[in-house]
Amino acid sequence: MELSRPLLVGAALVVALAVGPWLARTAARLAARDGRARAAPGPTALATGLLAAGLAGAVLLCGVRPATVALAWAAGAAVVLAAVDLAVHRLPDRVLRPALVVCGAALLADAAVLGTWPALARAVAAGAAAFAVPAAARLLAPAALGFGDVKLLGLIGLVLGWFGWGVLLAGIFLGLLTGALVSVALVVTRRVGWRSSVPFGPPLLVGAALALALAGRAVLP
Repeated sequence: MELSRPLLVGAALVVALAVGPWLARTAARLAARDGRARAAPGPTALATGLLAAGLAGAVLLCGVRPATVALAWAAGAAVVLAAVDLAVHRLPDRVLRPALVVCGAALLADAAVLGTWPALARAVAAGAAAFAVPAAARLLAPAALGFGDVKLLGLIGLVLGWFGWGVLLAGIFLGLLTGALVSVALVVTRRVGWRSSVPFGPPLLVGAALALALAGRAVLP
């Protein structure tokens, strides 16, 4: 179904304005483990802006189809996961697990409606690989990677893998590069030490977003 881009972007902005504050509040409550916690105005505005960008990107990339739901849900989950990981170095299952289920169901619906079965099979294989490789690495060196990061990589593999193996590899590379650059910058500015723990989730999510933005509609199944 084709709709004008301004209409799609406008709808994405309206949804972001309505849902963004709720996502910011959810992130604050998950980080504090307090159901009464509230998000400050700054984080609320940032969450709303990031969600607006993610939703607009989803509808511009995919248009109106079931796969857009997967990208939109992943964008919302990414906002919450990044905020919680930055605050307390934790990627909550209460966000990761529903995201995996919804994204998987949306991509399955896309395959059923539009016949994108090869893309679905690739997405499942990519998600499994993106989970299994870091899971094995974690068994060998538990201190190097948190299990939340492993599960996040599985989600990223599912979503990016639907677009292609090249998009997935680009996303992981850009995520690792972003994480390395941020870590070096923090050390140079003496915000952290060489042995300090730096959250890995936000750089991975940035890398995934950059890979999708660079790939564009050319890789759309």
